Amino acid sequence: MSEGRMQLQVLLPTEILVDEPATKVIAEAANGAFCLLPRHIDFVAALVPGILLYETTQGKERLLANDTGILVKAGDRVRVSVLNAVRGTSLDALRETVEAHFKSLDEHERLTRSALARLEAGTLRRFQRLEQTHESR
Repeated sequence: MSEGRMQLQVLLPTEILVDEPATKVIAEAANGAFCLLPRHIDFVAALVPGILLYETTQGKERLLANDTGILVKAGDRVRVSVLNAVRGTSLDALRETVEAHFKSLDEHERLTRSALARLEAGTLRRFQRLEQTHESR
């Protein structure tokens, strides 16, 4: 890797969202936002939900909305591991994408909770039947 760039990787549990050279990375930790440049010392940070901005080697800014995670800069590599992240071309587009993504996650969570509640209720009914069978003996 050349001296003026870093290799940025943004890793999700199921995919590699970003794997490209960058000249600058701006992210947010609990104690505030920070900027990494290629010659920055090695660095580790716990990220809070927010915006990760990076600049490509062509000078274009890219935006990601990210969930909590970890950022590790080691040499010329910056690895970001987060549970969820989505790309956007502008803050407005990113906001819309995040809203749609989280609505989808909320619906999935609601359906999962409903299925778990049915499973728990069925399990309780089976235990009650077993208990009644045992008492009638």
